Amino acid sequence: MSEGLVRGEDGLVRPAWASAHDDLREYYDTEWGMPVRDEQGVFERLALEGFQSGLSWATILRRREGFRRAFAGFDVDAVAGFGPADVERLLGDAGIIRHRGKIEATVSNARAARALRDERGPGTTLADLVWSHRPPRTPRPTLPEEVPTTSEESIALARELKRRGFRFVGPTTMFALMEALGVVDTHLLGSHRRGTSGVWHPDGTPVVPGHTPS
Repeated sequence: MSEGLVRGEDGLVRPAWASAHDDLREYYDTEWGMPVRDEQGVFERLALEGFQSGLSWATILRRREGFRRAFAGFDVDAVAGFGPADVERLLGDAGIIRHRGKIEATVSNARAARALRDERGPGTTLADLVWSHRPPRTPRPTLPEEVPTTSEESIALARELKRRGFRFVGPTTMFALMEALGVVDTHLLGSHRRGTSGVWHPDGTPVVPGHTPS
């Protein structure tokens, strides 16, 4: 077994970060890297990645239900309708990270996502835009230090989202988003989750070349 991997009591092999405690283990086993293609699901993860900046992911996971309550289940149209009074309300909500810039960016991003949908027509959403940046191959890391933090695609995605008015969408944050959504697969080789998303084979090739599964 390569360095950075841990065999759990259940016999499954995971990276060390996903073995630290039950919350992270559950998230890794059931969600991280599994494909998310609906607008609401992508918007939620975009918002959470923004709030995570400078914090641990475990901190975000422990407040996830609080975030969902505070942001109307991450319904794009509902959050896009938030005004100054809602921002002040959220700044007093102990169930989330009370950071004015990140709260305002989430509201602004909902408006940008709604504008993107309206501009590009039915069936073209934030999710479509993110998935359009799926690379032709995905990394094949054997060690944690081999996992990239950016890519050509995440740089291009960040640039396009910024052009469309999104905030807190730098290339590193966008690469993390792409990992979380299954757009790329950076599970370490040897992990029980490597190649399980239905999008990528374990060798880093797409399940269906040039096609984003629906």
